[in-house]
Amino acid sequence: MPLTLLSTDTVPADDPAAFGFMSREEFPREPTSDPDHPLPHDATASTGRSRAAAPARSQPQAAALASGRPRIIALDVLRGFTLCEILFANIQLIANHGTAVVTQPMGDWDPWLGLPIFSLLFGIGFTLLLDSAADRVSRPWLVLLRRLVALLAIGLVHMLVWPGEILTKYAVVGVLVLLPSSWLPRWAVAGLAAVLVPVALFGGGGPLLIAGLFLLGSALVRYGVIEQIERSTRGPLLLGLVFGAGAASALWVHAQVEIGADPMQPSFTSGLADLLIAGVVVCALLVLLRTPLRPVLRFVFAPLGRMALTNYLTATLLVLAASRILGLPVGQSLQVAFLTAGAILAVQWLLSALWLRRYRQGPLEWLWRWATWARRPPFGRVGTG
Repeated sequence: MPLTLLSTDTVPADDPAAFGFMSREEFPREPTSDPDHPLPHDATASTGRSRAAAPARSQPQAAALASGRPRIIALDVLRGFTLCEILFANIQLIANHGTAVVTQPMGDWDPWLGLPIFSLLFGIGFTLLLDSAADRVSRPWLVLLRRLVALLAIGLVHMLVWPGEILTKYAVVGVLVLLPSSWLPRWAVAGLAAVLVPVALFGGGGPLLIAGLFLLGSALVRYGVIEQIERSTRGPLLLGLVFGAGAASALWVHAQVEIGADPMQPSFTSGLADLLIAGVVVCALLVLLRTPLRPVLRFVFAPLGRMALTNYLTATLLVLAASRILGLPVGQSLQVAFLTAGAILAVQWLLSALWLRRYRQGPLEWLWRWATWARRPPFGRVGTG
């Protein structure tokens, strides 16, 4: 059986869902003129104390935000890459309606990358949005509450076709943990993350681990790490080496422990190894994005990542269509499962790339943004209507 960061009695929460869907998108200001006025493309978040209680910024900064700044491509690439891993890891579970399969897609030991990476991205996106909302509305917490409630509604609908979906958990944990943390100082958020993550690993994962990773992502924004994410090679390289050494040590310890001798130890070491391997993957991608491979990575993964919510939900429908309507043995054959996942991702990449040529964001991302801000946002790009 694969070793995951979640308790083993549930379908793996690797489903991306809300994890990284709060991307650095175009955040609208309070309506002061034409509601269809072109919006800033990608406001850069500042760090420091809680943005929910932060006063309005100075005019020069507000003007800079209004002018728009480039997207953080690394976040789009990370989101797209992990979306691919998630589909390969979960496709047989989806096809079997959440039931176990004889052969796990990633082998006997399956490092579960989706949960930690997307949980981290969700915490990052939440705090970036909070930071932006604090400059645009008088009650930024209300904007975020609407976003989480809308996510819960989407998750409940998704649960009708796949009970293993994770959006509902992300929405609930977001309301209970992330939203209240917006009133805490950044040192308290970082401290809570440092406590919750190891405690959750000892307990086998679950919502507590999601909460800890949410807070870790939030702390990374508030300490200015995300602002520097695409400006350094040495930092991710050194951190990746540390994570790699830690993962190797955790796997060695896990191999030395006899199954059944101490049930808590294998759970902790395997969960820790999963988490550290996810860190290695993130650091490796960040390093590669500083090399000539950057255009390739952006071309392959960014379109999927920018429409992560749309692609996540439609992937479930496409898997079910392949197994139920076309009659493909996705849930029984590993080869068929891999080929089906590859075909789905290829179709989604093509549609995402074509869609983003004309529109600002995916259709479901647009609807989610409408619910978040409680007013209809522009749909097409500037000049396209």
